[in-house]
Amino acid sequence: MQTVTMYTTAVCPYCIRAKQILSAKGVQHIEEIRVDSDSAARVKMMELTGRRSVPQIFIGQTHVGGCDELMALDAQGALQPLLDAA
Repeated sequence: MQTVTMYTTAVCPYCIRAKQILSAKGVQHIEEIRVDSDSAARVKMMELTGRRSVPQIFIGQTHVGGCDELMALDAQGALQPLLDAA
C-alpha cells in the first residue's frame, strides 16, 4: 500500500472525514503534518500544493487534494487502485 501523507490541523472536520475514508480503505498509517502548530510546514504545504486549506492529501507522490477530491476519487472507483499502486 502507498504511503499516505496528510497536512492537517487539530480540529478540522474535513481532516477527520478524510482519515475515516482512508481507514475504511485499509490505510493503517497516515503521516500527519500539523500546519496549525508548525508555520514552516504550512509554507511547505502551500509551495507543494498552491493551496492554503486542509487537509491536503498525498498518496505516494500523487497530490490528491482535499477531502472533496478524495471523496470524488473514491466515488469514481479510483481511490483503491491509487492506494494499492506499487
